[in-house]
Amino acid sequence: MTFPLLSLIVFLPVAGAAVLMCLRNDDAVRWTALGFTMADFAFAVAMLAGFDTTTHEMQFTERYPWVPAIGITYALGVDGISALFVFLTALLGWICVLASWVAIDRKVKEFMVALLSMQALMLGVFSALDLFLFYVCWEAMLIPMYLIIGVWGGAGRVYAAFKFFLYTLAGSLLFLIGVIVLYFHGGQTFDILALTAQDLPFDVQSWLFFAFLIAFAVKVPMVPVHTWLPDAHVQAPTAGSIILAGVLLKMGAYGFLRFSLPMLPEASVYYSTLMLALSALAIVYGGLLALAQDDLKKLVAYSSISHMGFVTMGIFSLNLRGLEGGILQMFNHGVTTGALFLFVGVIYERTHTRSIADYGGLMKVAPVYTGFLALFTLSSMALPGTNSFVGELLVLSGGFAANMAVGTAAVLGALLSAAYLLGMYRKVALGPASVGARYEIRDVNVREMAAILPLAVFVLWVGFYPKPFLNVIDASVKNLLTEVHDKGSGQ
Repeated sequence: MTFPLLSLIVFLPVAGAAVLMCLRNDDAVRWTALGFTMADFAFAVAMLAGFDTTTHEMQFTERYPWVPAIGITYALGVDGISALFVFLTALLGWICVLASWVAIDRKVKEFMVALLSMQALMLGVFSALDLFLFYVCWEAMLIPMYLIIGVWGGAGRVYAAFKFFLYTLAGSLLFLIGVIVLYFHGGQTFDILALTAQDLPFDVQSWLFFAFLIAFAVKVPMVPVHTWLPDAHVQAPTAGSIILAGVLLKMGAYGFLRFSLPMLPEASVYYSTLMLALSALAIVYGGLLALAQDDLKKLVAYSSISHMGFVTMGIFSLNLRGLEGGILQMFNHGVTTGALFLFVGVIYERTHTRSIADYGGLMKVAPVYTGFLALFTLSSMALPGTNSFVGELLVLSGGFAANMAVGTAAVLGALLSAAYLLGMYRKVALGPASVGARYEIRDVNVREMAAILPLAVFVLWVGFYPKPFLNVIDASVKNLLTEVHDKGSGQ
């Protein structure tokens, strides 16, 4: 294709942010932001519809000189690994606008500008084929996310925003050092595909592996660098939590897939047992922490740590089932956990409390809300027929094949997820209708249903017919595994 589809997808939110800067009326700002994000989603759908699932090669590629003196290019492209996440980012973009329609009632224009800028940078991360361009987008994301938490968050927003910024900045600085080392050892190029073809010495790979590990582990987040996440989620507005859970956490796992495995194959194979152990720790520890929570947002936040542990376990199982399951679970987690944060925001707008103890009998006063909440709760605990079941089954299959002890720990984590999710639903939705006596509760409205329904569709679509999604990633995953095992067999 000669049409710059990826550039259009990446820069359309930037154009939307520029238009928003010229508007004065808050309603006009909301509708304009919704229009631009939905148009961006339409182009992402077109990209996925035109995607060739039979090849692992990069598609919709664009390449233009940027700073030729040091080998920096403006290069975009997607393969089966990144295409799903471009689509997911565009999907959650307009859902975040709808989720913020009433919740954000001050500095609406500034919020929507930050939201659209954030979306453009996230899309840039998933489609960049130049390491310098990737790093610029990766690092620049901190600014709008910091503002979203720090300006529009809860009472502890300043502390949470600083903690988020410092943790992720520390990881990003290590990543920058790794990028510089990779540049000089990889032929003085920032071309990601050219760097992937390099055969680096094992000692260089090991150093880079741990530099990248810290940077990506903060983003995932993996234990013990996870403590910024609950604070950020609790204080962030609903849209901020959806972005964090739906897209931002995926970038750490995406970094492992785009850099650690293909560029550092020997180190990835050598340290895979360590990564599997850290993943099992995150699965169990995150589940135990979630089990102890009385705050709805904190429960979902700690569940993310556990569920992302399944993702990293699938990635470093280094077999087809585990890796495909890990990537599919990244997409599933974005849909399901993003929906759970949306549901927390919907009920918080009505009650202004997130304490599970304040609820009870919600099914009697909001049956539609609790019906969809049941769907996403069952999805989060990986019930058969939902999207997470397919991904988790593949991950467990790959995990047991890689390491029996790690697979066993993951099963314990799955049991913990059933305990805290079913316990939360029982306390919130069932029992005496005490919630009606405390708060004026109304069921979901049309705007909220418009945000909920697409996510519900993907829960059931992937749950009952995952083949189209697995087809997208299959060729790229097989090629990645071939490269890792061929190059990694030397150590």
